[in-house]
Amino acid sequence: MRITIIGTGYVGLITGVCFAEMGNQVICLDIDDDKVKKLNGGNIHIYEPGLNIIYSRNRKEGRLHFTSNLADAITKTDIVFLALPTPSKEDGSADISTVLAVSSSLAKLFSEGKKNGDFKYKIVVNKSTVPVGTSARIKEILEEFGLVSGEDFDVASNPEFLREGHAVEDFMRPDRIVIGVSSPKAEKILKEIYNPFVRSGNPIIVMDEKSAEMTKYASNSYLAARITFINEIANLCEQIGANVDHVRYGMGTDRRIGTKFLYPGMGFGGSCFPKDVRALSSMAEQSGYDFQMLNSILNVNRLQRTRILKKMTNYFGENLKDLRIAVWGLAFKANTNDVRESPSHYLIRELVSKGATIIAFDPEALETTKQELGTLIEYAEDQYAALERADALVIATEWNEFRRPDFKKMKKLMINPLIFDGRNLYEPNIISQYGFEYFSMGRPEMSRK
Repeated sequence: MRITIIGTGYVGLITGVCFAEMGNQVICLDIDDDKVKKLNGGNIHIYEPGLNIIYSRNRKEGRLHFTSNLADAITKTDIVFLALPTPSKEDGSADISTVLAVSSSLAKLFSEGKKNGDFKYKIVVNKSTVPVGTSARIKEILEEFGLVSGEDFDVASNPEFLREGHAVEDFMRPDRIVIGVSSPKAEKILKEIYNPFVRSGNPIIVMDEKSAEMTKYASNSYLAARITFINEIANLCEQIGANVDHVRYGMGTDRRIGTKFLYPGMGFGGSCFPKDVRALSSMAEQSGYDFQMLNSILNVNRLQRTRILKKMTNYFGENLKDLRIAVWGLAFKANTNDVRESPSHYLIRELVSKGATIIAFDPEALETTKQELGTLIEYAEDQYAALERADALVIATEWNEFRRPDFKKMKKLMINPLIFDGRNLYEPNIISQYGFEYFSMGRPEMSRK
C-alpha cells in the first residue's frame, strides 16, 4: 500500500515509520524544509525508544521517504493520513485551522488531477485529535471542489492512542484500533492496512466518524481524571496522616479499578491530556452542556503543580534567593524528550521567580528545554553534576536511572541533604537511613525540622 503522512510531528513520524515497517511505501510530508532535510539525512527530532532502529532500517530499504512538496507526496498515494497539530486556542477549544487548510490544499490538487485525468480514488484519514464533526467538515471541503464522496474519495477518522515513551510498542501492538468510517470500501481498505498490527486478536473497532472523534477525547479525559483523583487522595493523605502508597495498592487490586494511572505526582502534562481536556470542556460548553468534572480536573491539575513549591517554601520560607536547587527531570514524563506543558518547567519558572538558582539534568530533554528556558537555568552534564553545592534536590520526572542512585555520593555533593520528590521514587524509611530529609507526595515526611 502507498501511504502519505502529512505532518512529521510526534504522531506523524511514529505512524509513518511503523507503516513502513509493515512493508508499505510511505511518504512523510512536512512544510519545514530543514526538518525534512534532517529526516532524509538520518536525524530524528524526537526521542522515542525503538524508533531510531526501525526508522534507519526502513530508510535503508527504501520504504520511507520525506518531502516538503505536497503534490509529489499525494500523486501516487492510496491513503492520506493527516497528523497535524491542533493546539488549544485561548478559550480552550482546539485550533483545527491547519487541518482545514491542508484539506483545502488536498481538495485543490485532487480536483486538478481529476480534470487532467490523472487521479484515482483516495482515502483521507484524520489522525489528528479534532473536535466532533471535523471529518464532516473535511468531506464538505473536498465536495466544494467538485469531488464526489464515495467515488473520488472517502474521509475517515482514526484517532491515535500512543503513549509517549511507549509509542512504537503501542503502534505495533495496539490494544485496539478505532476507525470511524461510513464507506464499506474505505472500511475494507483500512482494515487491510491495519490487519498486520492485530494478529494477536486485538480488535479493529469500526464506528461512525463522530463517535471515533469523541472516543479519543473521552479516553484521554478519563485517564486525566484518574491521575487527578489519585493526586487529590494523596493530598488528603498528607492532611490526615494516611499513606497514599498503601491506599493506591488497596484500590488497584480491585479488578474493577486496576493499578494503571494511580500514581500521584506533580500533575499531568504533555501534548495530549491538558489540551484534550480543555477541548472536550469547550465542546461541551459550545453544545450547551455543563461538563463540571472536566473543569475540576483542570483546576486540580493547576494546583497540583504547586504542591512541591509549597513544600519548599514551607521549609525555606517564601524568599528562595541564594538557594541552589538541583532538578532531576525536565520532560513531562520519562522516556521522551517532550517538554510541552511539563510540570517540571512550571515548577522551575516559579522557583526562579522566587530567587532560586536552578541547575537541571534530564537524560533526553536538555536540548528541548534549552529551546524553552534558554539561559534561565543552568544545565548539568549528568545527574550527579547537578548536585554539586545544591541546597536541595527536586525529582520531577520518573526516569529509571533516578530510582537507584548512589545516596552516599549524593550526600557528599550536596550542601544540604534534602530531597523533594515529586514522583515518589524512594521509600521514606530507607532514604532517611542515609541521612536525607525527604518530602514526597501523599506519604509521611522525613524531616529533621
